[in-house]
Amino acid sequence: MILTDTHTHLYANQFDEDRNDMISRCFADSITRLFLPNIDKTSVNGMMALVNEFPENCFPMIGIHPCSVNENWKEEMEEYKQLIKKEKFYAIGEIGIDLYWDKTTQSIQEEAFEAQIVLAKELKLPIVIHARDSFEEIFAIVDKHNDNDLTGIFHCFTGTLEQAQKIIDYGGFKLGIGGVVTFKNGGLDKVVQEIPLEHIVLETDSPYLAPHPYRGKRNESSYLKIIGHKIAELHRVTIEEVAEITTYNSKEVFGV
Repeated sequence: MILTDTHTHLYANQFDEDRNDMISRCFADSITRLFLPNIDKTSVNGMMALVNEFPENCFPMIGIHPCSVNENWKEEMEEYKQLIKKEKFYAIGEIGIDLYWDKTTQSIQEEAFEAQIVLAKELKLPIVIHARDSFEEIFAIVDKHNDNDLTGIFHCFTGTLEQAQKIIDYGGFKLGIGGVVTFKNGGLDKVVQEIPLEHIVLETDSPYLAPHPYRGKRNESSYLKIIGHKIAELHRVTIEEVAEITTYNSKEVFGV
């Protein structure tokens, strides 16, 4: 059995004291494929150090998180374009729009999101989308660019069944399901129950959004198995079947 965490910030300073122990717990639980989303230029070095240490297990993305978008985002993108010539990346991410923390930057968030979609299509890479309080704004931009060359993941999906169906109808996207599916009275479980497994990938978003019973504590990639068991329960299949299908889905998206 191989489980894939399609979204984990393993380089975050929350893991500085026990990072290798945490990664060992992943491997012991069959979680051997770990995809690392970038935040901004401050996270690149830590991310690439992990990739160099675990080249068979850690796969990097490059992009500017919407909460890191500022007036200098174009210069930062130019730096990334140079880095892309030297290093292998598996997605442009995480990118998107976040209107939960700061609505005043909405216009430059939208501009940066659109520019990074264009870059991803030029490079034939998938995108990994961060959508917080922003589904309609993101849909409006994806609608403009969607075609056979646009693929990726709607990371940390917590929307409605109607929103899930719109994402599925794009044709090239999967839904990233994480710890929120285990929350009591969260409602996501009822949505996920209706989504065929062929449209789902697993993620933790560690160190954030730990699943029950660790809710509110530091999340880690080894908790992916809890999410997998919950989805298996919702779909009335085995964890092995969930692992097989969702890992296959991750290979479809990332090409590795």
